[in-house]
Amino acid sequence: MSNTFGNIFRLTSFGESHGKGIGGVIDGFPAGIKIDFDYIQAELNRRKPGQSSLTTARQEDDKVEFLSGIFEGVSTGTPIGFIVWNEDQRSGDYDSMKDIFRPSHADFTYQQKYGIRDYRGGGRTSARETISRVVAGALAKLALDQIGIKVYAYTSQVGHIKLEKDYTSYNMNDIEKNAVRCPDLSKAKEMEALILKIKEEGDTIGGTITGVIKGCPVGLGEPVFEKLHAALANAMLSINAAKGFEYGSGFNGVEQRGSEQNDVFITEHGYITTQTNHSGGIQGGISNGQDIYFRVAFKPIATLLREQQTVDMEGKETVLAAKGRHDPCVLPRAVPIVEAMAAITILDYYLLAKTNRL
Repeated sequence: MSNTFGNIFRLTSFGESHGKGIGGVIDGFPAGIKIDFDYIQAELNRRKPGQSSLTTARQEDDKVEFLSGIFEGVSTGTPIGFIVWNEDQRSGDYDSMKDIFRPSHADFTYQQKYGIRDYRGGGRTSARETISRVVAGALAKLALDQIGIKVYAYTSQVGHIKLEKDYTSYNMNDIEKNAVRCPDLSKAKEMEALILKIKEEGDTIGGTITGVIKGCPVGLGEPVFEKLHAALANAMLSINAAKGFEYGSGFNGVEQRGSEQNDVFITEHGYITTQTNHSGGIQGGISNGQDIYFRVAFKPIATLLREQQTVDMEGKETVLAAKGRHDPCVLPRAVPIVEAMAAITILDYYLLAKTNRL
């Protein structure tokens, strides 16, 4: 079950970084949704390697091939199977590391748990697995678009460089105008310069991604163990290198009083709404109709192109000199993954809400 995500809209992913390919099976996708194949491929292109000087030089077309569940360009309601074939593996880059535990990677824990591991690029633990999430997320966004729900994400911090304003101050159309995927074009240049500097030093850097969901109806989520914000946190923290999640005012809100934090209810144009949105669109674990916004913290990628002290599988001290092609910063390619996991979660909870009422 650890390879399956969702309740009604369910994704089961398969594949390894240096295996034949990465793919998935989607259950519960509604019938009758027109499938925009170009849109799905464009979403994959946002995630794929080699797209700029800020990312790994691995060259993959990442062309998705659908195997089932779609007839004449429309979803049939049956399982949607798909695969993306791997093309540019350089497994030899990992031969010298097969008996070494890379610092802050899953090598040690995976070996201890299973007694075997695919050392080539991390195998199943590789971020290349997120291909399946982006395909499923693109399909989810196509379905959500029909009910007026839009999902966005953008880089809001790289290292010490961060956006000082909230998401309402930025134009979401500017996200794709730079390689960092930051809507503040001036800050984006600073972020890009920092990433390139870190890359030249053989090091890596982390930061945060902000997610925004607009048009979400009232009533998604449950009040106890299936809270909507808990589901979003689960989705985001399942992404490689994710280290933290907050929604609404988040940790900044602890410095305020309840009189400053409370979202006062008002009536506007005949509808009940709130004057502010410190709650981040979720109250009591249930969506309240306001924009849902959240932030995800990502650590610096663990693979450094410089020597590090470690031990081998026998516990003997050694030095790791990593080879291969790696991202100096995960954020630019993680933006579409955050969007995908948010879309998958919202569509799943929308379908759950429909089953709870006559």
